[in-house]
Amino acid sequence: MKPPYKITGKILKLVALISEKIGEVNSAHLNKLPTELRKKNRIKTIHSSLEIEGNTLTIEQITAIVENKRVVGPKKDILEVKNAIAVYNYLDKLNPFSFDSFCEAHRILMNGLVDSPGKLRNKSVGIVRGSDVTHVAPSSDRLKPLLNDLFDYLKNDDDLVLIKSCVFHYEIEFIHPFIDGNGRMGRLWQTLILKGANPVYEFLPIEALIKERQEQYYESLGMSDKTGESTAFIEFMLEIILESLEELLDVQNLNLTNIDRLNLFKSIVKEDIFTRKDYLKNFREISSATASRDLKFAVEKGFIEKFGDKNLTRYRFK
Repeated sequence: MKPPYKITGKILKLVALISEKIGEVNSAHLNKLPTELRKKNRIKTIHSSLEIEGNTLTIEQITAIVENKRVVGPKKDILEVKNAIAVYNYLDKLNPFSFDSFCEAHRILMNGLVDSPGKLRNKSVGIVRGSDVTHVAPSSDRLKPLLNDLFDYLKNDDDLVLIKSCVFHYEIEFIHPFIDGNGRMGRLWQTLILKGANPVYEFLPIEALIKERQEQYYESLGMSDKTGESTAFIEFMLEIILESLEELLDVQNLNLTNIDRLNLFKSIVKEDIFTRKDYLKNFREISSATASRDLKFAVEKGFIEKFGDKNLTRYRFK
């Protein structure tokens, strides 16, 4: 059964704007981010997603853990970070359409933090914020049928991946399939779903923007609970995705290194023969002299082969 929601004018407008931004991202060669920016955004993602759940470690401490340095802090918080690093590093091996893969991710994410990581809860739960019970989750005997329907929708429905990723995120929050870690799993799985549509989504700091607007995040969840459909949450998450793409484009003037440019260009031309002019067409922001230096560097380092001389010079990646 398809989860209930409506496609509103606001949703259509946000989808169109996001599509425009993705086009700009591709044109600016930001669909494959430089290594340092990927690392920075991944750390922001882990920090924000865990901070929403009460983790106290700072970005500096999480950076140190990523770099295998010793950190002093609550053992539970350190374990949460190590597990999050492990599961995000494992994204390429996870199948967004597989329930078993979903449970495997939870097992990695919550290992040592709950009694049965990767196992569906076997008792009823309510979600409490402050002194109020804000949501009573479906009974445990309904979990498997609800999740089977949700994964069937994700795999087979014709709606846009953007919309389905938001619906999935909301439904995981609503179904609350595990004793703990459901919010983390909803955010993680939305990233995994979007990553299949465009690689740039893997390293967008969407969670950082959710953390900044945490109150609105919970309000949109609550509004969707009250109306019995995920429409309000879809609108909120599409706004977050759009904002994260705009932030990424704001740093498009970041200084790509020669290695970054060469790796990006290799992913485009693969093993085809090319000229300096071809290289320049893809990096209009650099000068002819910089292009020549990049290619000379690559030849000297053995990254590419050089054929001919002067105007007849051609190159090919090894």
